[in-house]
This record gives sequence, structure tokens and C-alpha cells, in this order.
Amino acid sequence: MLAKPVRGKLLRVGLRLLGPLLLLVVLWRIDHKDALWDALRGADGLLLLGAATLNAGNIHLKVLRWRVLLDARGFSFSNRQAWKAILPSMYIGMLTPGRVGDVLRVQYTRHEADVPYPEGLAVVVMDRFCDLYVLLAFVAAGVAHFASVLAGDLGRLTWIGVILTALAPLLFLVRGPADRLFEGIYARIAKENSPDGARRFLLALRAQLGRRLLYTVPLTVGAFLLQYVQGFIAARALGMNIGFVDVMFMLAIASLLSLLPISMSGVGVRELFLALAFPAIGLTAEQGVAFGLVMFVVIYVATMSAGFVAWQVAPPPMEPRSATDAKRPEEESS
Repeated sequence: MLAKPVRGKLLRVGLRLLGPLLLLVVLWRIDHKDALWDALRGADGLLLLGAATLNAGNIHLKVLRWRVLLDARGFSFSNRQAWKAILPSMYIGMLTPGRVGDVLRVQYTRHEADVPYPEGLAVVVMDRFCDLYVLLAFVAAGVAHFASVLAGDLGRLTWIGVILTALAPLLFLVRGPADRLFEGIYARIAKENSPDGARRFLLALRAQLGRRLLYTVPLTVGAFLLQYVQGFIAARALGMNIGFVDVMFMLAIASLLSLLPISMSGVGVRELFLALAFPAIGLTAEQGVAFGLVMFVVIYVATMSAGFVAWQVAPPPMEPRSATDAKRPEEESS
């Protein structure tokens, strides 16, 4: 029999393959496959190229947000350092199961700015929480916008999912009995010997709640809006007359569904949702799948390609520059 670690790894990889399998099922079940391929072949390449170039603006907003969060903990990180860290991290994060890219960002901060592991992890987690809560706001508005489609049990289940997703991070952000549980979880994730690592992580995470969010939230909203502009341009490149609001809310809901741990970069999950959603706005399932595939190329493939180049030019550090994990900025009250 396989050892438990091997079985666990195979299970995680198998879960991630469910998304691509879903995509194959969607492609197999659509009625008019020729319409799908015709839509993809007829796409305006220049418009798609223009949409892909907006990835630079999207990533730069995330660079600025990450720097603001690091600065809140007393660590200085230049734009150049942040770009050098984020591009390879996004590349490996999109290519592999789990959140390996986020861990790689922590490694960059340790090497480039001597950021202790608990501090670096806290900044990355808060960075993710900003994405999550802003996305949930868009999703909530989208569910209300598509109320006639998401009616009955489907609508109630969607709202329950949004609420539960919003409540889950509060276990990290609010001091309580769950803190002891995080000690065990942190020890497994961090794989470090520091006895107070979990406590330092939680303190650093909660210390970021405050005025800094006045900067990070608008940057996050801007990044999402830029992505929805990319979607609007992609729809036009495919000859689809979809309003910006419809594109925005459909992509928001698709992004939330893509967080399910059954796919890499949302492959399959996104296309399945769009195939179901497009008929509700007067288009076809084939157009929905075509739109999902084009968005995958415009955002994810383009970003992975840039990250691959960055990885070759500046390979990620494997060890911290100096052993300074014992150092940390003065703890701030939340």
C-alpha cells in the first residue's frame, strides 16, 4: 500500500484534475461544436492582445498593495523587488496545485528584506483576504443582479456560500478559541521550529487591520475592475454584444467558483458556469465556453508566460539571505 503522504499527495492532485475533466465533459456535451470553434477562430487577435497587455496594470496594482502591507509591518520592498517576486510566484501558483506561489512570495521576502517567516506569511494571507472580500462584494452584487436566474434553492445556496466564505477568515482575524487550532495548522504549513511562530503570525495578521486597508481595498477594487475590462474587451473580440455589468458579475461569480480546490486556475469550473450562464443573457452555451477559454488564455496563459520568463531571468531564492527570523518589528496593536 502507498504511504499516507503519497496517498494524500495523489488525492490532492486528483482533485485538481476534476476541473480539466469537467471541461472535457462540457466540450463533449455541447450541441454545436462547430459554433464553438468558429467563435474561437473568428476572434479579433488585436483586441485580445490589447486585453492581455492590461495584465501589466493588474499585476502592478497587486505589487502596490503588497508593498503597502509590507510597509505596515515595517519592511521596505521596492517595486522592482516586488515584481521580481510576484511574477514567478503567480507562474508557479497557476501551474501547480495548492498555494505554492504564495509560499514562494514568503521566501522572496525572507531573502530580499529579511522578513521573518510568520510576518511574511501574515502579509501574504492578508493580501489574499483583500482579494477574497472584494471579490465577495462583487459576487453579492452579481447574485442580486442575476436574481431572476439564481432563484429558489439555487439562489439560497449561492447566498449561503457567499456568507460562509465571508465568515471563514474571521476565525483568523478575531481572537478566540480557534487560535489554539491554528498553532497546529501553522506548524504543518510553516515547517519551522519556532515555538511562538503561530502567535507571531496571528499578531502580525491582526495588526494589519486598520487604516492601511483604506489603501489596499481601493487597489484591490481597481485590480478586479481592470480584469473585468479585459473580459469586456475579450467579449468584443469574440463578436459578443455583452454589457460591461453582465461581464463583470459573471466573471466575479466564476472567480469565486474557481476557488474550489478541484481545478488549477479554474479550468473547467469557469467554462461550466459560463456555459450555464450565457443562455440566461440571450447567448449560447457554446459562446459561454468560448468566452471562458479566451479569458483563460488572456489572463492566465499570458500571466504564466510572463512569470516563466521572470523565473528564468531571476530564479527564486531557496534560502534566506541571512538568519534573521529572530528579528521582527515591534508588534502593533490592532
